[in-house]
Amino acid sequence: MAELERPERLQIMLSAEELTALENWRFEQRMPSRAAAVRELLRRGLAAEGMLRGQGLKSQDFGVLGSRAKHDGNGSASD
Repeated sequence: MAELERPERLQIMLSAEELTALENWRFEQRMPSRAAAVRELLRRGLAAEGMLRGQGLKSQDFGVLGSRAKHDGNGSASD
């Protein structure tokens, strides 16, 4: 069996209001899943605090610690 790309799991509890806000944001951003939305919000929060760098990711690149593609900073990938 192949190793998981993200082997660590994190369980969180949300209020109904928090879940509604997360779901609304997810759909507005066209995020592929709740997990991707949570990872993106976590990445943005950490970046705002100066803990991470990088923006303009595609949905397939959503992760807390960066992506595999180079990006031009305006939301599209560049080679």
